[in-house]
Amino acid sequence: MKTLGKISTFALATLVPVTAALAEDATTGGSAFGPIGAGLAIGLAVIGGAMGQGKAVAAMLESYGRNPSVGGKLLAPMLIGMALIESLVILAFVIAIRQG
Repeated sequence: MKTLGKISTFALATLVPVTAALAEDATTGGSAFGPIGAGLAIGLAVIGGAMGQGKAVAAMLESYGRNPSVGGKLLAPMLIGMALIESLVILAFVIAIRQG
């Protein structure tokens, strides 16, 4: 029952701004699906970025656990990889904002 309540709360919180955006765009003559596409784009980018960063950290910690002497050598490449992953998420955010 708790899961159903969470899903319905999420659906309601998602649909209220969408219907407001659709009603607003219908009166101004703009594209009604721009905000929806922007929200989906940034949502998917954040999910993908979070999964990529999680895998990168997990792999680094697993390598460190197997061979603790390489801990310092693994940190810099991991941080560079994390920054590149995050830059892709920020790029997706900028594109979504410009299109929405």
